[in-house]
Parts: sequence; structure tokens; C-alpha cells
Amino acid sequence: MDRPSLVPELYVTSLSRSLDFYVELIGFAVEYARPEERFASLALGGARLMLEETRSLETASADELARGEFRTAELCAPFGRGINLELRVPDVAAVSRRLVAAGHPILLDTYEKSYRVGARSLRVRQLLVADPDGYLIRPSQVLEDIA
Repeated sequence: MDRPSLVPELYVTSLSRSLDFYVELIGFAVEYARPEERFASLALGGARLMLEETRSLETASADELARGEFRTAELCAPFGRGINLELRVPDVAAVSRRLVAAGHPILLDTYEKSYRVGARSLRVRQLLVADPDGYLIRPSQVLEDIA
């Protein structure tokens, strides 16, 4: 299995609730899971994301850090402050329809935006949504890549 160079691992308060969001609504597939560790690795196209249900919201002790529990500060909602994860998806409208059908709030409804990428321009359709723990996810679909 070819692994990307960067794979975010997100602490979540409920793995099953997060899997419902990421798999059923966003479109990821479970690549592999370790249910006994409350852990799952997800894939969508070239994107990878790991989810781990946290055992505590408190800062990890030295022993917990040594065991791989990397809570370097107290976890409090919303998680992931100051970060949004852009995620390339094949069809933003389909993601939006699933979110609406599930009654999941969309923070910024579908819109189009152009970004300069070096000498090129990239036009995308995207939306902004928070996962159940507050991590900001920005599903994005490339509409046009102009050289």
C-alpha cells in the first residue's frame, strides 16, 4: 500500500459517529481499522485520514505520551482550532446533498472560487462543514485548471 507523506490523525470523541460522518456523508472508505484500539484509517482518492477515539480529554501524562497518546494539551470543543482540511472530492454537489439529507449543518454553502497557483489559475467548487468534533473540512472539486 503506497502511503502519502502526510496523513493527519484526528482525535475524536466517538469513532462510530465520526465514521458515519466521514464515510456516509463525505465519501471516504475505511482503508483498515483496529476496533480494539478505537482506530480507523480512511481513504478518498489520494487523501488519507486517521481517526482515533480519545480515551481522555485531558493533557496526556508522560506515560500516556510514551504509549502513543499524543494529547499535548486539553482537548475542548471545537477540536482542530485554526486548521481547515481541504479535501479533493469528485462531486461537491453529491457531498452537499448527503449532508443536507442527514440534517448535518453546512457552515458555508457551496460556492465557486478561483485561486492563483503559480502562473496558473484553478477554479474550484467547495463548501465548508465541521465534523462532529468541530474539525473544519472543505470538500473541493476542481472545475477548471487554466495554464
